[in-house]
Formats: sequence, structure tokens, C-alpha cells
Amino acid sequence: MSDRKALLILHGKQALNEAVRAAVESRREKGWELAVRLTWEAGDAQRLVDEALAAGYRQIVAGGGDGTLRDIAQAMAAQSTQASLVLMPLGTANDFARAAGVPLEPAQALDLLDMKPSAIDLGEVGGQVFLNMATGGFGSQVTANTSEDLKKVLGGAAYLFTGLSRFSELHAAYGELQGPGFHWSGDLLALGIGNGRQAGGGHELCPQALADDGLLDISILPAPQEVVDTLKNLLADGFGIDNMFVRARLPWVEIKASEGLCINLDGEPLEGDCLRFSTRPAALRVHLPEGSPLLSASQPVSHPG
Repeated sequence: MSDRKALLILHGKQALNEAVRAAVESRREKGWELAVRLTWEAGDAQRLVDEALAAGYRQIVAGGGDGTLRDIAQAMAAQSTQASLVLMPLGTANDFARAAGVPLEPAQALDLLDMKPSAIDLGEVGGQVFLNMATGGFGSQVTANTSEDLKKVLGGAAYLFTGLSRFSELHAAYGELQGPGFHWSGDLLALGIGNGRQAGGGHELCPQALADDGLLDISILPAPQEVVDTLKNLLADGFGIDNMFVRARLPWVEIKASEGLCINLDGEPLEGDCLRFSTRPAALRVHLPEGSPLLSASQPVSHPG
């Protein structure tokens, strides 16, 4: 099969997106055979990836939000394929793409087909994978409860608005985290386990995360009463709470929560009172911009001893 042949798997809501249509036509005019398939319901991404790989496609383009990217990444990882992935971010938050430096304009995103792919890690928990981040506690509840209508009006700021409006529902939970050379226990408000750096519409929970270092970045927001008492003001100032986080970088971490923990995996909910998160090193080949902040080649990597 020609190296200039790819399949775009596009979220059904983007079927009439004129910028996407123009980008596809432009790529075809440059000599690419670019086919398009639409998702409509749960399971479509898995089926379309399987069909694309069976047909011999070596490049797959994921057009949609963080959830669509996760679904396609999981389907490709399940096949242990050498096919590569291009991200066409079309969602509200686009957290992984933004942190990686992927252009948000469809035509520029498709230009990454001309870039050499890089092998990146995936996070894994309970047999499910995530491309960007697993979040738990208050932050994941905010993401889950932010309405689609509000996202359309406010974009990424919708998550901040929802967080402020639901401040009275803040609830700390006792948790214990254990990993190689790391142990933390106490009440927590929020938790981020990052392969990428940001979640919830642009908030950097794991600001030093790299997607190709074989490690997960752990960020814990503890919940002593003084934090709860002042968090609303900090939220209003733009989430200026970075110095309150406990952070670690680990190949795996186990979490036990007294009341069970609500986790958001790139938009997919997961609940449990004992969960183990780990990395799948170099599990997926992705076309990222040269000098992408999420690649270790862009900066020195510090591995734990």
C-alpha cells in the first residue's frame, strides 16, 4: 500500500465541518489517498480501526475530542500495530493535543502526516488505556458534569465555570497511593495521573509530564481544611494552586480509597476503591510536531533512582 494513503476516522458530529472538508480536499490535491469514515455510536472507533488495519492502512487520523482520540488509541494499541496515528483535535478541551503542540486547525493537523512518527506511552488501568490523563476527585466530577451546551458557549472555560458553581459540593476523600519508592496517604481533593500534562480544558495538573519516558506523572491535591477554605479564591484567580500539589513520577501506582474513587479516563468514567495504574511504554506511534513538549528529545529527562 502506498505510503501516501491514510484513513480519517471522524466523530459523527464533525461530518459537516467545512474546515475538515477543505483540509481533506487539500491533502488529496497533494497526492494523498485520504478516505473518511464516521463514528456514530459506541464501538464504532474500534470497528473502524480494525477494518482500516485489515485493509492495510498504515496511517490513521483521529478527528474528534479527547474521548475520540482515546478510543482510537486504545483500538490501535490492542492490535499491537506498527500503523501510526495523526491527531486532528476537534473537541472542546483538546488537552493532549494542546500540550503536545498539535495544531488545532484541521489542515495544519493533517500536515503532520509528513512528519516521522514517534513512539509514545499509554497509561493503563483495569484493562483500559488512556492517552492523556486519568483524573480523580473533584476535578473529574467537574469534567463529567460540564454540560455540552456550556462547552459550546464557553469552550474550555466551561470547566472553570462549572467548578466555581459547584464549589459547595467539594468533598475530600481519604486515599492511599503506593508506588516504587513512593507512599502517600491522607485526604485528597483531586488527583491527576498523567501521560499528558493538562486536563479539564487547559489546567496543567502534571506540568512536567512526558509521553515517551515510560513513566506516569502523579499529582495529588491534598485536602487539609485550610486548602478547602481558600480554594474558591484560588480558583477565581486562575487555579493558582500549583505549590500545593504533591508530585511523583512512577512506572506504576496503586490507589486505595476509603469511599471509592471516581476516575475520568480522557472522558470515560471509571470507579473503584483499589486501582492500579501503569504505563505501556512505546505502545503507540504518533505523528507529533518537531520539538513537541511531550517528547523527551525536547528536554532532559530525569528518571527516579
